[in-house]
Amino acid sequence: MATLRDIRDRIKSVKNTRQITRAMKLVAGAKLNKATLAALAARPYQQTLGRVLGQVVGAVGEEFQHPLLQRTGNTEVVYVVALSADRGLCGNFNSLVNKAAELECRRLQGEGKTVKVLAFGKKVRGHLSKRGFDVIGGEVDVDPREYGRVADALASRLVEDLHAAAFEQVVLVYNRYESVMVQTPITEVVLPMAITRPAAPEGDAEAAGPSVDYLFEPDGASLLGHLLPLSLRTRLLQALLENQAGEQAKRMTAMDAATRNASELISRLSLEYNRARQAAITKELIEIISGAQAL
Repeated sequence: MATLRDIRDRIKSVKNTRQITRAMKLVAGAKLNKATLAALAARPYQQTLGRVLGQVVGAVGEEFQHPLLQRTGNTEVVYVVALSADRGLCGNFNSLVNKAAELECRRLQGEGKTVKVLAFGKKVRGHLSKRGFDVIGGEVDVDPREYGRVADALASRLVEDLHAAAFEQVVLVYNRYESVMVQTPITEVVLPMAITRPAAPEGDAEAAGPSVDYLFEPDGASLLGHLLPLSLRTRLLQALLENQAGEQAKRMTAMDAATRNASELISRLSLEYNRARQAAITKELIEIISGAQAL
């Protein structure tokens, strides 16, 4: 049976833990506000850029060809770009993306592909490395302020490897930020890029008429040659921002749950301590009374 000193030490230890988890919750909450604003603010830009690309591709015509839109001659190698957190204590955030990345790698291997991984984040890098996957690059401990540089460097490497026919396609795996409580694992092909002209709404009489004739300066092909690499870079940057927002959301909720659990445990231990202390006092009183009666 635990002594009063043991229970008191346990209460002190749990209080120290609660203080740490409460501080981590506050820090994650502050980071979440900044990360959420960045992720949500970037979405309209990416969506608008995709819409513009679709309109330009439709205006240029089917004859337009660009390396980012075409498959290479390599049909054996697939790059998997996986994003995770560098640290734990964020609920199931890392396990979600680790599982999604591993399942995608297994599926590709089942199709006879050679999988090469670019891992951004210690957790997914360690998870995939331990399971025998070939991790050929990536970064860890990246400051969110460096995401622009990371997206530029990754996009440049992928374009260079595409020109060198080093892979067939590139698959991106990350957690999309939906809300503070929900982050959804996303697996999407980013290379070769798939650009389609926006579909006209059903029953739209104007859309059924002649298409709009766009004039481009410079010509549409030159414009697409500039916009396509920019679109690839923004998709990678958006994934990094979504991942950061999801990580901080999961960490904040996990630390909030840990703080509440610590408070509940302190209440139970305090009750146990008071009962044990009362029992000890009662025992001492009984011994004193028994001794006095014996005299």
